[in-house]
Amino acid sequence: MHKTFFIFGALFGGLAVALGAFGAHGLQNITSDEAIIRSYQTGVQYQIYHALALLAVAFVYEKINIGLVRWSGNFFIAGILLFSGSLFAITALKINGKEISHFIGVLTPLGGVFFILGWLLLLIVALKNL
Repeated sequence: MHKTFFIFGALFGGLAVALGAFGAHGLQNITSDEAIIRSYQTGVQYQIYHALALLAVAFVYEKINIGLVRWSGNFFIAGILLFSGSLFAITALKINGKEISHFIGVLTPLGGVFFILGWLLLLIVALKNL
């Protein structure tokens, strides 16, 4: 098992549960803007999905110890930080009435690209090794 991916998967998974609880209870007390709430929920959903993917990568790495598996895990970590992280930052900025910089807006789709690359690498690993 790849210890780092397992640790990050568990960390991001637990954090997603905490952020989801805040979104379900605390965020609705701060804003009633449905677009802000949906954006935040999307960040939480993608974080939990990819936290679970990191746990899977940790176990796959034990059986198929090749660079593509490691890169997949790295892409999932980058995707969580960029995709979910930017959605959380955008939520905070919108709630506080701040302007959202172009830089933050670019991070969301970039994080999505990292998620896609992570899944594609796992597909390649499966097709070549299973």
